[in-house]
Amino acid sequence: MNTVKISGCIITYNEEKNIERCLQSLTKICDEIVVIDSYSTDNTVEICEKLQVRVFQNAFEGYIEQKNFALTKCLNNWVISLDADECLSPELQEEILKLDLTVDNKAYAVNRLTNFAGQWIRYCGWYPDRKTRLFNKDSSSWGGKNPHDRIEHHERTHIIKLKGDLLHYSFEDISDHVSVINKFSAIGAKSAFEQGRKPNFFTQVLLDPFYTFIKKYFFQFGFLDGFYGFVISINTAHSKFLKYVKLRELHKNAGN
Repeated sequence: MNTVKISGCIITYNEEKNIERCLQSLTKICDEIVVIDSYSTDNTVEICEKLQVRVFQNAFEGYIEQKNFALTKCLNNWVISLDADECLSPELQEEILKLDLTVDNKAYAVNRLTNFAGQWIRYCGWYPDRKTRLFNKDSSSWGGKNPHDRIEHHERTHIIKLKGDLLHYSFEDISDHVSVINKFSAIGAKSAFEQGRKPNFFTQVLLDPFYTFIKKYFFQFGFLDGFYGFVISINTAHSKFLKYVKLRELHKNAGN
């Protein structure tokens, strides 16, 4: 039985549909739960306060920045960092309770299983979508490029894969998926623009979306996910197209 204290941390903005499920999955594991909220206008904060978690308000500057800010508010070195639309499966909860966390140079990765419009997606390259979610904040922190954050380790860290699934309730319906794609493609284009990257019209605007669909639907067996596998493959290809045309538009507006 694990005796080391663990902090749970989550960033939120208008997550009243998801946050309680996420928090409830952490209550058996964590000695404290920290929520960093970006001034939600729904009932997210009220739900968190009802469940007696520590809530802090902080203006959102980026996923990486917000998640690293959350780490600074955690009282314990060991942290489980989740998105509000994620939760630990019962199997994963029991597995974490049995871990030996007395050794600091470890981090734990899990397979993330995504629910799309009520269906669990096991192909399209979506599963196993391995994510590091349990780590020691003295040796690891959030990095990557917005909006695609990832855990980066400051020293030699041994990554151990756990068996239980992290459940990801990402998209209620197709419209929700399209809305997120529009949002993330804009963030990705802005990040690429700030790095001085310019799109190649032929390879990135024309060929890359086409190849992405072929990869998702055929090479990654998206057709085995049925109708939603086809939708995901098409939408993912479209997200590539949107990112690069938005990047092209940014350069055009800047006179480049």
